[in-house]
Amino acid sequence: MWQDETVQEALPGVAEASAPPTVAPSGSPFASPSVPDTLAGGELISHEHATSGTVKLVRLVDGSHVVRLENFDTSNGPDLRVWLTDAPVKEGMAGWRVFDDGEYVSLGRLKGNKGSQNYAVPEDVDLSRYSSVSIWCDRFDVSFGAAELAQV
Repeated sequence: MWQDETVQEALPGVAEASAPPTVAPSGSPFASPSVPDTLAGGELISHEHATSGTVKLVRLVDGSHVVRLENFDTSNGPDLRVWLTDAPVKEGMAGWRVFDDGEYVSLGRLKGNKGSQNYAVPEDVDLSRYSSVSIWCDRFDVSFGAAELAQV
């Protein structure tokens, strides 16, 4: 029997954002964002299991990146992972098994099947090569749900 596990994580760097930002002169090569910046995002669609929520690719104040799941909800399952992939998101059964056909980066085990969660993107990942996120079941090689990452 699978039990729901809710994880509620704040977006890293948001607490620091409440302090007054330091502003570099316009055009300065040292200018950096004082708050996290959403670079891309999309809505999750269901595949093998009902899945909903929002996915965001966020650049943090320190320059690192996270994939963030917000208002996330899916079924619990064995060996679920969060994958950054180059595969197109397809509706229905046609989209269930496409994410391991091309390139993908596993961002780790799914922390919980509900809530808002952050997954660190390794520094050496070329983000321009990836266009979607899948909640992937390694045990059964199937996507529970996925989202296209559209630039914002």
